[in-house]
Amino acid sequence: MKKFLIAMVLLCCIQGGSFAQDATVPSSLKVSDVTVFSNEDNLFGLKDKAGNIVVEPEYLKLIRVGNSSWIVQKKNKFGIIDSSGNYILKPKYRHVDRVLGQFVKIGNYNDYAIYDEFGKVILPPEYSSIDLLFGGMFLTYKDYKYGVADFNGNILIPNVCDDIYMPKPNIMRVKYNGDWYEIEQVNAETLTLPADVAHIRENEDFKVTNLIVNTGVGAGYSVLTFSDYLIKIFSSISPAHEATIDDLMLSRGADTVSIFIKFGWLPMYPIVFAKKYYENIRNPLNGPLSDVREDLKKQIK
Repeated sequence: MKKFLIAMVLLCCIQGGSFAQDATVPSSLKVSDVTVFSNEDNLFGLKDKAGNIVVEPEYLKLIRVGNSSWIVQKKNKFGIIDSSGNYILKPKYRHVDRVLGQFVKIGNYNDYAIYDEFGKVILPPEYSSIDLLFGGMFLTYKDYKYGVADFNGNILIPNVCDDIYMPKPNIMRVKYNGDWYEIEQVNAETLTLPADVAHIRENEDFKVTNLIVNTGVGAGYSVLTFSDYLIKIFSSISPAHEATIDDLMLSRGADTVSIFIKFGWLPMYPIVFAKKYYENIRNPLNGPLSDVREDLKKQIK
């Protein structure tokens, strides 16, 4: 337990900073002030309510973010613009996801970042992956280690953990140096880590437990870890569903309602969902069988 708490103290050494990004020209237009249109080449642009072209149709995709900006695709690269067509981020990134309709996760493999709808950097471009957690938090991954940040970019747990996941909305399990710890918020249905998580044991609202997982010789798994594996597997369904909807519907550069009514996206849903689901659980370091492999290695030794 002491090692875990010492590790959490590291967050005190993490200071906020500013990060370079493309220049942004303030726009008076909001997403609600414009409509998407396409030309004969199926490229998308924006018109104002009077029918005037505000953004020329030059993008393969236009995905709305909040009421202030748009994810755009040019060739095979993604960026962000405002509703007047000004670049917040130029199209130079290979991967992008809209998160909760108000954030943009964008990057090139090992430099993922989170931006809000106004182009503000929430998390800098230095992560291999960023995923959602309960309680308004992001699970971050870099240098083969996991951490946790809130929606304002505050680092709640630095990237020093072997694995982190949440079996319930009010419970977080953290693996540090091969040992599992459970953080439970006992007086709330959803866990919200405080900024001073290093001293979390002093807070009566939280319970921290050192979990001892012993599979035993000849027992393939314990009841506890098997249940956790099922939770970890099924917890990937929701992010996979959101990514699938973004790919098939919201990334078409048109009105969401009209696309939904046409149902043209339905035949592709199972294929795209399976791909997104696989991407969410394929990580070998925190996959459902990672603890089984580690336990077998210990028994062999």
